[in-house]
Amino acid sequence: MKVVEVASGHGPIPEEVIENVLARHDIVDTVSKVVHLSKQGKYLWGLCPFHSEKSPSFTVTPDRGVFHCFGCGMGGNAIKFRMEIEGLSFPEAVRIMAEESDIPVPEGRGGALAAPDPERDRLIQAYDLSAKYYHYLLKNTEYGTAAMEYLRNRGFSDKMIDQFQIGYAPDRWDTLLQFLEKRGFDLAEMEKGGLLSARGEGKGYLDRFRGRVIFPIANRMGKTIAFAGRIFGEGQPKYLNSPESRLFNKSRILYNLHQSKASIRKTRQIVLFEGYGDVISAWDAGVHNGVATMGTSLTEGHVALMKSLGDEIVLSYDGDKAGQAAALKAIPILEASGLRVKVALLPSGLDPDEFITRHGGDRFREQVIDSAVSSIKFKLIYLKKNHILLEEDGKIAYVKEALEIIAGLPSSTEREVYLREIASELELSYDSLKQDCNLLRASMQKNNPEGDNNDNRWNNGRHKKGQVQTPTLLPAYHVAERRLLSLMIQDPEAATYVGERLGEEFNIDDHAAIAAYLYAYYAQGKPPGISRFLSSLQDDRLEKTATAISMMDTPPDWSTQVLDDCIREVRKYPLQRKIEPKREEMIQAEKSGDFLRAAQIASEILALERQ
Repeated sequence: MKVVEVASGHGPIPEEVIENVLARHDIVDTVSKVVHLSKQGKYLWGLCPFHSEKSPSFTVTPDRGVFHCFGCGMGGNAIKFRMEIEGLSFPEAVRIMAEESDIPVPEGRGGALAAPDPERDRLIQAYDLSAKYYHYLLKNTEYGTAAMEYLRNRGFSDKMIDQFQIGYAPDRWDTLLQFLEKRGFDLAEMEKGGLLSARGEGKGYLDRFRGRVIFPIANRMGKTIAFAGRIFGEGQPKYLNSPESRLFNKSRILYNLHQSKASIRKTRQIVLFEGYGDVISAWDAGVHNGVATMGTSLTEGHVALMKSLGDEIVLSYDGDKAGQAAALKAIPILEASGLRVKVALLPSGLDPDEFITRHGGDRFREQVIDSAVSSIKFKLIYLKKNHILLEEDGKIAYVKEALEIIAGLPSSTEREVYLREIASELELSYDSLKQDCNLLRASMQKNNPEGDNNDNRWNNGRHKKGQVQTPTLLPAYHVAERRLLSLMIQDPEAATYVGERLGEEFNIDDHAAIAAYLYAYYAQGKPPGISRFLSSLQDDRLEKTATAISMMDTPPDWSTQVLDDCIREVRKYPLQRKIEPKREEMIQAEKSGDFLRAAQIASEILALERQ
């Protein structure tokens, strides 16, 4: 049994597992959980989730099992899509997808090695050791005494502190620095990974976190990849997060996902909080499907990650104006992705952590989480607070704005429920409200542009500035190399023919590398197929290039004449490159009056042209 060895602390993954994962995770099903797809010809099209665009250039090819964006160049199979959307390494993505499909992942040894990533492994090891060190300092040294008292005053028990591995960074500049240096870690690498800060050019390093309670941030596999430090005395900022690194992208990471994913998968529901303390207190109260966005705004990356895990989101934000405004902002982003949204209502001024401390976990679960209202109900409640309903002007203004919310609902049943509720509450005619609602709805549908290129599409803002690349005319040798590789991907016999006559003598390095991988791939007796072949590459650049090549409209049938013509074009290019400087050299010789040298060069050029 062939095995792909991975150097990420997760052990080897048998190739049979990778093939089963690709077989069980259909590319269309995988992508459509994140991107709205429409069929046009043999492709499914949508707006790219990896760069901002208004006209769809993102495609899925079901029969080949790949996705490709003609705008930004991103492409690959279902595993690659999950890796990019959720910020996972290859083995992490494979294991998660295997778990979702009940595919066992046995441990073993041997087989071809995947490309190692020692820097990433060292960073993960450093974060793991640092988290344990900070936790030890909090619980077992005098440095952590004040921080421990602060946590206990906030209601954190020793069990909670241990469960979430909360720690403390002493108010000294070299505590972690010395710890890492003694263990042989490269300090420049640790600074790049966000554990240390540079003191200045050539002046060494110092601890990034000082005098703060430390909350480790883990990826969904449970590996610590960043820290959040909270100050518990005077000072700013209140929270300090690790900077973004090759491990940590705050737009794609949810706090506590590694512990909550089992409950989320079981209930298909996610409770979304704003901060670490809320998640930890809620966990202790029995809410084990809670995650947080770590003080940052909800992003498309967060939504994509949640959509891959659940169907319903309960927003449990703070009960103050800022929390309610944040909930209102999050609702359309979540709903546009197809997620159901409910909002947990808290008394004004209280956050979930404070509510649990005052009223206990049982009341929080029953009166807040289990009693969460629909997003429309929340919007109407929020809207009502801005109007004085005892006055006629306030009542009219409220009804006008409420109808704008209700008229947008696609379900006539939902519209009727809310209209009857308003009619009863304000003692108004239901028929009059319904008539006004229908008129408003007709007006909205008339003004709504057709198509799915709305600027507010949920998957249309991964980057603020995205440029769609304009196609350029490729030179003949480049086109010939791509055509050869396209045929080789489709047919091992074509690969054998090209290998015997051209080998790896491609002019473009990436093309030569893909050809070498193809020769090795078929030498192992594997069947043709771009999706499976991509998993053998495990190189971002090569995967994108190979995917783009596989999208070429190359007829699957080929002849030796077609291959020979392409091979001849590929071999011609190096000779052409030799001719160009010789022409320049000949011209210079003629200008200087060295006609004998010019004649010699002309003879060399003629010989090259004959070749």
